[in-house]
Amino acid sequence: MKEKRSPSQLEACWKEEDMSGGRRVDAMVVILRTSGCCWVRHGGCTMCGYREASLQSVSAEGLLKQLDQALAKYKGEPFVKIYTSGSFLDDNEVPPEVRAKFFEAFADCERILFESRPEFITPESLEGVPGNVTVALGLESSDPAVLETSVHKGFTPEDIRVAGTLLKERGLMVRTYLLLKPPFMTEAMGIEDAVRSARFADPFSDEISVNPLNVQRGTYVERLWKRGEFRSPWIWSLIEVFKQLSGTVESRLMSSPSGGGAARGVHNCGECDRRALDAIEKFSFTQNPEDLEVECKCRDRWRAYMESERILGTPADLDRDLENDLMLRM
Repeated sequence: MKEKRSPSQLEACWKEEDMSGGRRVDAMVVILRTSGCCWVRHGGCTMCGYREASLQSVSAEGLLKQLDQALAKYKGEPFVKIYTSGSFLDDNEVPPEVRAKFFEAFADCERILFESRPEFITPESLEGVPGNVTVALGLESSDPAVLETSVHKGFTPEDIRVAGTLLKERGLMVRTYLLLKPPFMTEAMGIEDAVRSARFADPFSDEISVNPLNVQRGTYVERLWKRGEFRSPWIWSLIEVFKQLSGTVESRLMSSPSGGGAARGVHNCGECDRRALDAIEKFSFTQNPEDLEVECKCRDRWRAYMESERILGTPADLDRDLENDLMLRM
């Protein structure tokens, strides 16, 4: 029986490190329980399982109780990240009076970060948003066909560009999220798309976070993955994206992969995963491409994997296909 979740309880709260004012600082991450992303009613994104963190109805009173819990855990961290399963600027998800209370509560922070879809970023919605705010935009890809078919995002790259430009004109910071290897893409296609998308986002971004697709439960991507039609990207591919972008964009490049090293998340052979992920974390802070230098014999296997995808013309999980074939031969 599924545990009943209270609409007045935080979904999660933890501490981590990030950047603020050009230095590495402690950050508090707050995950609110809300009524969820409005786009779910239109089918949602193919890879997003955040509806599991949503409830049918969460009142303003419930959200303010969650704020009280966050404040009880707050220890003066200079950076506070406030996430919902949708958009912090959606009045139906987070009422304006509740947003104002959050801004007031963390007024002394150096940085407050929240996410929003572009349709909620308007001159009107930005009134009262303080100057210490960073807005995270989920661009995912600068290719309109990828957004429509692979991701089912419900907006266009131009919508994100307009929203990001407006935020910059208002003096706010922008963190743009990109998706490495959306469904139906080979490894090489995913690398190329991420690099191209980062260059598209650079003019209106302060930070670009490249997020390798991880397989979340109850999603369309999970169905593809279970059928062997999708493999989460290699860590080598993420490293390659950063190597190609380093020194060519103004934005800070970063990644904090979910599920890294697991079958559902970005992974290599298993032996080098931790070292490779540590290298990416270090690069996210230093921006020094030398920190991305990791060696493992599976790098050649990654190259061979991409060549096999090119020859066969398929984004299917070739490792799994090979394992199944060997089992059938035994």
